[in-house]
Amino acid sequence: MTTDPIADFCSALQNAAYAKKKELTVPYSRIKEQIAKVMLDEGYLEKSEKIAIGKNIFVLKITIKDPALITKIKRISKPGLRQYVGFKEIPNILRGLGICILSTSKGIMAGHKAKKMRMGGELLLSIY
Repeated sequence: MTTDPIADFCSALQNAAYAKKKELTVPYSRIKEQIAKVMLDEGYLEKSEKIAIGKNIFVLKITIKDPALITKIKRISKPGLRQYVGFKEIPNILRGLGICILSTSKGIMAGHKAKKMRMGGELLLSIY
């Protein structure tokens, strides 16, 4: 049993990028699918799809666009210590070269989009 599936997802992505692998599969959850959608919109991933491997058992198959783009994925808000920020405190990752992903009341989105919409939320992870 995993206690933090988002951290496991981040580790799997980072390890695949370090090993220069283009594809990986991770256990499915809606939050992982939404994080992958944000990464897809930001240009880190080529595609992500939900695949059924059994009755009511799914995996998320992810294709990384360029493994060199992902050097570090860091989980910021953890189950033991949640990190919430207002829209003024949303961090600028590597002066705009990286992104942070937030969970807001309007869904999971990139930090720069949340800042434009003047929304804060839980700071999930940063990618650079």
